[in-house]
Amino acid sequence: MAGNTKIEWTEKTWNPVTGCSKVSEGCRNCYAEKMASRLQKMGNPRYKNGFAVTLHEDLLNIPLKWKKPSKIFVNSMSDLFHEDIPFEYIQKVFRIMNLANQHVFQILTKRAERMVELAPYLSWAPNIWMGVTVEDNDNKGRIDLLRQVPANVRFISFEPLIGKVNEPDLTNIDWAIVGGESGPSSRPIEIEWVLHLKEVCELHDVAFYFKQWGGKNKKKAGRLLLGRTWDAYPEK
Repeated sequence: MAGNTKIEWTEKTWNPVTGCSKVSEGCRNCYAEKMASRLQKMGNPRYKNGFAVTLHEDLLNIPLKWKKPSKIFVNSMSDLFHEDIPFEYIQKVFRIMNLANQHVFQILTKRAERMVELAPYLSWAPNIWMGVTVEDNDNKGRIDLLRQVPANVRFISFEPLIGKVNEPDLTNIDWAIVGGESGPSSRPIEIEWVLHLKEVCELHDVAFYFKQWGGKNKKKAGRLLLGRTWDAYPEK
C-alpha cells in the first residue's frame, strides 16, 4: 500500500486510493488490476473490494512520517482523477503533498479532462509533478490538456507504448518516460517508436527516461537503448 517500490523512475509508492476502471487501450492489460485480484485472493483486507475504487483515509498521513526526501508515485494502484473519487478527497491528498514538501510527488492520470476541470481548485506546490499517460497516437490529446495544469513539472508516460505517437508537441513538457508493455499478454514495441520519441524529446529539451522493452520476460529484455541506459530527470 505504501513503501519502497521496484518501479524504476520513482522510489516509493503511496496509495490513499486503490482500484480503477479501464478508459483506453493502455488499460487492457492493467498490472494493477491483476495485482489487486491476487491480493484479494490472498485475503488482503485492503483489497476486499477487488479492483473497485476504494478510499483508504487512514493512509493519508503516511508521507508525513517519511523523513528522508523521496520521489513518491501517488496511486500506483489507482488514478487520482478517477470519476468515483470525490473532489474533497482529492483535496485532502493535495493537502498532504503540500505539507510533506520534503518529498517529490509524481501523479499520473489517463483522465486528463477531469484533471483540467479540478486543477484551478487545487494547490500546486512545486514538489507536485503532474503527468499523463499517452500509450498511442489516439491519446496524444492528453498532452495538450496537461499543458493547462499549473504544475512545476509536467511529464508524459509513453508506457505501455503500443503504437507510434506521431510528432507529439512537447512544448512546456519537462520529462518523458518511455516503455514497452510487460507480462504474458504484452503487445510488442518497436524501436522506431522509441527513437522517434527520443528525437522529439531532444528537439524540445525534454528529459528522456527509457524504462524498459517489456515483453513476456521484462528482466531478460532489459532497458538498454543504443547500448546504454537513459535515466534523465527534469532539472527543476
